[in-house]
Amino acid sequence: MTDNTNDLMTINVLYFASLADEANCQQEQVTLAPDTSLAQLYEQLRDKHHFSRPQADLRVAVNDYFAKWDDPINDGDSVVFITPVAGG
Repeated sequence: MTDNTNDLMTINVLYFASLADEANCQQEQVTLAPDTSLAQLYEQLRDKHHFSRPQADLRVAVNDYFAKWDDPINDGDSVVFITPVAGG
């Protein structure tokens, strides 16, 4: 059997607002396959933590910059899912 752990990458995911409440943490390290998209990552985490917000309600940032849902993720990246902010 082949050891595929070298094919995996580890990223840091940060949660704020309702996502932090639903995840019951403010950040976590996630190990995933190199070809995982940001959209796929969110769906995996949504299943794990039972997030109530659909992807369409969120913005995503990678390493402090807004990203598109199909942008690549690299080993060591920091990913933040950003909920809408009410204002007036």
